[in-house]
Parts: sequence; C-alpha cells; structure tokens
Amino acid sequence: MNCVDIRSAAAELPDAWSSFLLGQVGSTGVKVLRMDGRRLAPESHDVAEALLVVDGTLRLVADGTEVEVRAGEMYIVEADVEHAVCPGSHGTLVIIEHLSNPTQGQYR
Repeated sequence: MNCVDIRSAAAELPDAWSSFLLGQVGSTGVKVLRMDGRRLAPESHDVAEALLVVDGTLRLVADGTEVEVRAGEMYIVEADVEHAVCPGSHGTLVIIEHLSNPTQGQYR
C-alpha cells in the first residue's frame, strides 16, 4: 500500500472516535479517526503523540491550556501531559504515535 485516501478511510469508520491503523513505520503508527463534536474524557500517555487535523477543527485542553487546531495544523502532545477533547471538535484527525505492540497487516 502506497497511497491512502485519509478522508475516505475516516468516513468508512463505523464509529466516531474509534481510530483505525492506516500503517506503520517501525514502531510508529499512523491512525485516522472521525471527530463528531462530542467531548472525550481526559487522558495521558507515556509517550508523545502528534495530532494532525486533515479537515475540521480539533479543540482540546492540554495541560490546562485550551488549544484549537485547524485543518492543515498539527499539535504535539508531550508524554504524560493530560489532554481532553472539548465539545465542537469535528472532521478528520490523524494520530501519529508509538505503538506499544507493533503489528503487520492491521491496515487497509
């Protein structure tokens, strides 16, 4: 697989906020998901993750600071930083993150 239509992959997902692994490079995964306006509970991870908005807007609170990430922009959440998605986030989001259990063949 060389070329991926990210928007189509997100549109085909059965549920919003359920990520799908598009591919991986070494132990780094590239996931896509569809945002639908709902808020999500705060979370943190032991490694950093990059959040790339393909279309729409991602609104979050990261380490107590409100952030708005628009289409074509990327936000990096550093390791161990608590972050939560705020209401009104919508569109297509790509998440680039370290995979704790890298696997092959889990993507389209």
